[in-house]
Amino acid sequence: MSTPAVSPIPTNMPTLTPHIVCRDANAAIDFYVRAFGAVELARLPSPDGRLMHAMVRIGDSPLMLVDEFPEMDCHSPQSLEGTPVILHLYVADVDAAIARAAEAGARVTLPPADMFWGDRYGRIEDPFGHAWSLASHIRDMSAEEIVTASAQGCTGAA
Repeated sequence: MSTPAVSPIPTNMPTLTPHIVCRDANAAIDFYVRAFGAVELARLPSPDGRLMHAMVRIGDSPLMLVDEFPEMDCHSPQSLEGTPVILHLYVADVDAAIARAAEAGARVTLPPADMFWGDRYGRIEDPFGHAWSLASHIRDMSAEEIVTASAQGCTGAA
């Protein structure tokens, strides 16, 4: 009897999924539920109580989380004193989303503003050191229009 073929990419997963390290991933999950309306999908604790795997879904996108495991070279932005990664989240109302995240404990690092590329955009840092950009698309623009707008010094930051 042959084994049925298994898809190398699970049907409920995109080909690219962020997988972040948090100091206290349990608290991070709770924050993402409050701040972004995340839906918890899984928590797998290790024998010592740290999370060795967890997953939430924000909108239509999965986000994997794990606790710090320094013994496995797995460090959070807090241990590294920063992060070069920004997680980008499109939302229906960026002003409301940033206000909700701030109320849940995020620090607003760039208040929402209309940007030259056609998005209303802002940034936060979550309580676990992860940087997030949030945006609502407000205007369709061609590549040429974006280049022209950026050259004219319109509001915006990359």
